[in-house]
Amino acid sequence: MVYKFRVILDSEEDVFRDIAIFAEDTLEDLHNAIFNSFGFDGMDVASFYTCDETWNQEDEISLFDTGDVIGEQKIMSDYRLSDILDKENTKIIYVYDFINMWTFLVELAAIEEEVAGNSYPETIFSHGEIPDEAMEKSFESENADSYNDEYEDGLDEDDLDMFGDEDSFEDYGFEENWN
Repeated sequence: MVYKFRVILDSEEDVFRDIAIFAEDTLEDLHNAIFNSFGFDGMDVASFYTCDETWNQEDEISLFDTGDVIGEQKIMSDYRLSDILDKENTKIIYVYDFINMWTFLVELAAIEEEVAGNSYPETIFSHGEIPDEAMEKSFESENADSYNDEYEDGLDEDDLDMFGDEDSFEDYGFEENWN
């Protein structure tokens, strides 16, 4: 089976690509197809995020194992597309380059039979040009002001100083010329 995705860049202008890829390919294969179809070099870190029907972000699936115990965390190459996306679960979020936060809404648009002679993955439609910079994201909580009012009012300089004065480093076994 072939999955056909519409991959929409979160931007002011309409920028999207339609990608056809085997259902048995991995999320890493989809990651490669996405950054290639948008003209990125693939040198940056990326993650997929499962989400609900209204695009609310849920679980992260990263490109590399970032867990405390190597091999414990599943990564993109561990998931076949058909493992997490189907007729009922059609949406996933993709973030490329965590410095610039290029964010894409990826939706499974169709599940079709393989076309003999076609090469997969394949960009089957392209609309719009990627802007020079990613759209600016706001990461503030809706309750940011109440958090600041509640916790910052009772803090003073001493609360923010983890070590106190410079002499307290002696407690950690550091010598003046440690290197």
